[in-house]
Amino acid sequence: MPQAIRSFLDGTDFEDCIRTAISLGGDSDTLACITGSIAEAFYGIPPALHAQAMLYLPAHFQQIVTEFEGKFGPDIR
Repeated sequence: MPQAIRSFLDGTDFEDCIRTAISLGGDSDTLACITGSIAEAFYGIPPALHAQAMLYLPAHFQQIVTEFEGKFGPDIR
């Protein structure tokens, strides 16, 4: 957990925070998930990154994300 917080504090934007977390090695997927959650709340997700990530999801998952964002609002900045 401390590494995830440090990755957020050392980052300059959403993507930089996640890249920093991954570069630490170890359980990098978990660190990136925790760091990404913190960074999303602070920075939001860049629209281009959000759009690219949606392309990797199956149509059913895209629908779930769209419904969730419709109810709770997207955090895209």
